[in-house]
Amino acid sequence: KLCGYLNKLGIKGPIKTWKSRWFFYDENKCHLLYYRTAQDINPLGSIDIASASFDCKVENGEGVFEIRTPSRVFTLKAISKQATMYWLQQLQMRRWEFCNAQSRFPVGSSQLVNEPLAGRTSRYVTDNEDFLPPVKTPTEVVGLKAASLPAPQTCTALQNISLKHPWTEIQNTVYNICGSKQLWGNNGKIFSFSEFQEHPEDLDEEQEAKLEAGFKEGIAEDGRMEPRLNWARKARWMNSGFPGLPEELSRERNPMDKVSVLQQQMLTLTEEVKSQKELVKLLHKALEAAQQEKRVSSMYLTAAEDKDRLELVRHKVRQIADLTSRLEALEQEKKELEQMLTLRDRHIQELKEHVQLLMEKNHAKQEVIMALTEQMARELSDPLQEANTITAETLYKQQEEIEHLKDDIEAYKTQNQFLNSEIHQVTRLWTSVAENEKALLMKCACLQARNCQMESKYLMVLRKLQEAMPGLSSSHAELVRNLIQEALQWDVKEGAEEALSSELTFASCLSSEYDEYGFMTVPDYEVEDWKLLAKIQALEIKSNNLRSQEVVEKPLRDRWNSVGELSPSAELKSLIRSGIPVEHRQRVWRWIVNRHCSHLPDHYQQLLRQSKSTEHPACRQIELDLPRTLTNNKHFSSPTSQLIPKLRRVLLAFSWHNPAIGYCQGLNRLAAVALLILEDEESAFWCLVHIVENLMPADYYSDTLITSQVDQRVFKDFLSEKLPRLMAHFEQYRIDVSLITFNWFLVVFVDSLVSDILLRVWDAFLYEGTKVIFRYALAIFKYNEEEILRIHDSVEIYQYLRFFTRMIMDGRKLMNIAFNDLNPFPMKLLRNRRSMHREELEAELCELEQIKAAYVKERAEQGP
Repeated sequence: KLCGYLNKLGIKGPIKTWKSRWFFYDENKCHLLYYRTAQDINPLGSIDIASASFDCKVENGEGVFEIRTPSRVFTLKAISKQATMYWLQQLQMRRWEFCNAQSRFPVGSSQLVNEPLAGRTSRYVTDNEDFLPPVKTPTEVVGLKAASLPAPQTCTALQNISLKHPWTEIQNTVYNICGSKQLWGNNGKIFSFSEFQEHPEDLDEEQEAKLEAGFKEGIAEDGRMEPRLNWARKARWMNSGFPGLPEELSRERNPMDKVSVLQQQMLTLTEEVKSQKELVKLLHKALEAAQQEKRVSSMYLTAAEDKDRLELVRHKVRQIADLTSRLEALEQEKKELEQMLTLRDRHIQELKEHVQLLMEKNHAKQEVIMALTEQMARELSDPLQEANTITAETLYKQQEEIEHLKDDIEAYKTQNQFLNSEIHQVTRLWTSVAENEKALLMKCACLQARNCQMESKYLMVLRKLQEAMPGLSSSHAELVRNLIQEALQWDVKEGAEEALSSELTFASCLSSEYDEYGFMTVPDYEVEDWKLLAKIQALEIKSNNLRSQEVVEKPLRDRWNSVGELSPSAELKSLIRSGIPVEHRQRVWRWIVNRHCSHLPDHYQQLLRQSKSTEHPACRQIELDLPRTLTNNKHFSSPTSQLIPKLRRVLLAFSWHNPAIGYCQGLNRLAAVALLILEDEESAFWCLVHIVENLMPADYYSDTLITSQVDQRVFKDFLSEKLPRLMAHFEQYRIDVSLITFNWFLVVFVDSLVSDILLRVWDAFLYEGTKVIFRYALAIFKYNEEEILRIHDSVEIYQYLRFFTRMIMDGRKLMNIAFNDLNPFPMKLLRNRRSMHREELEAELCELEQIKAAYVKERAEQGP
């Protein structure tokens, strides 16, 4: 018997799902019946195999095939490729048998039924074995063994239910629930056909037809089939096709198998109950809709007056009109879709014509290729004719030329080998020389650093002698003065540094009179005693940079060279804290400013035009501060310097841009540093805007400088917490550090630190904000803490604090103190301290204003 489980593709609107169905082939009608499970009695539907065609497309997926009938296309899916081929081959064979039998015998003839299966299929197999050999029967998915297994499970209980046949589903489920006890109660047999076992062969087509006619009389009104008829058919094919089935199953199964089968059956029945509950819910909804319709009709029939009936009729008319309009819209949509389909058909036809044209062209090209191939084969097939065209003299010349070419090749090979050896030797020599040069440069740098240290120590000795000159004799004092004068006239830039220009560019710049930004490397102190100190500072800076060039600066520069597009990250923050190389500083500063300031188009030019047309009140103060800006930088030291007019325009533009501040002393130094790095006026203007309006708190540069005073109080708190010994020392000698640090905060250490360290501070300040100023201010005191603690006089402490920032030479050490030794340094704590001290300061200022007003009032009452 041809039967088994297959997946059937169900289509409900836009939803397509695979549903497991039990398929059984009816030989008498050549129909393929399908049920939900093998235990169902009523089929959900049938497929007419006699008029069907079969198709198996590769693109549909493995195991998928189609049965095409004149009315519908059924898409089925088997569990494996072998099962697919078996089903297709068996269906072809059964269709062929049925069609041949119909042409020779009348329908229902016993000759076709009683003819052995092997005899009926022998002719078909013989005719088709050349095309497709017989496929071995997959017994695990087809036939009796598949019927004894539970139905394949789906992801949800409702998914496998057929909503198109609810009554059939209910019949099958009720019969399965009620008849399962009888089916399973007969010694564990799967099927019990006691009523058909006596004479199963006598139940022929005529008796079955009578039985069917008898049952149809009782159920003709709804068209439902009686379960007994289907069980009769099932009993007939089960007993005829598989004799002795119950005995074999009872012998093969042990108690454990029976228990497992019972458990599987129980699970199947549980799923059935769940699915039937869902089905009952759907039927309830349908019943409610029918009852609602019935109530409306009853209202119409029971309406007492004609008005009520007329209103109900009008309501129905409105519904009909609405449905009519919806129908017209759907018809219009259908027409549009038909037009689109027509256009697509035309397009497909054009594409087919184009494909046909391309195929014709391809065919023509293939013919040309074949003709050329044949011509080439004819020409090569006669080598004697080609050989006869070459004379003996030509052949001799060619052989002679070949010999010469062979000699040339050998010569070139020898030459190539020699040149390769030469290149290898030169490369080794060059590598060795480069390594030696690098080692010599390192050695030279170390010697220079040591030389600078020795010179610095020598100058320190001279300074000590200079301080002790009043106690020396006149001859010794004169000798010390001569030695100091000679030391001051030494040329700091030595000839050996010129050879280091490629590797020690940064150190060479520092050893010259000015660095790459124009700052003086040796401070020009007016006091004669401090000139020797300036010389010592320059030598120490040079020594530090020579020692750190290869160890720190070169790896840092390599890391910066590997940075591509800038984006905020912890790695970029660490790099900026370490210092930005000269070649990358301008790009990074521009990126930081552009990230926080939205450049208004033509805004800077409008401010310049406004400053030309109208004189700002702060213009006079700006002109007074211009000559006092960065006097230690060659770009601002002279009134005729090129950057002085640019600085003037930037400050005037800012005074018009921010009228609340206008101009404050200190802004000139901020703008000057921005001009030195960014070079462009407008970029320097926006950098100044970023510092004043984004980085610094509000009112930092106002008339009262209230926020600047608040920061001094906050700094004193941090100084007491981070450096308690130093703060106690200051309190002992009544030292007010704000007299020194106020200017640090106002101009961000400009004119206080050497240029190299100053720009590193600015790098981190532009990226992180004012917290960097607090860090470096504390680090400066930490750096010189021991020196300050050794001074026990308030005047000397003030004198030392005036210039001690210029004595800091090791920028790396200062950076480590600022960002490592002073941790933790939370921004939240800084904001809280600022808020607290601002309230206290505002209260004090308010009290002072009250005292001042009372004093003025008292003076006014006393009279002149």
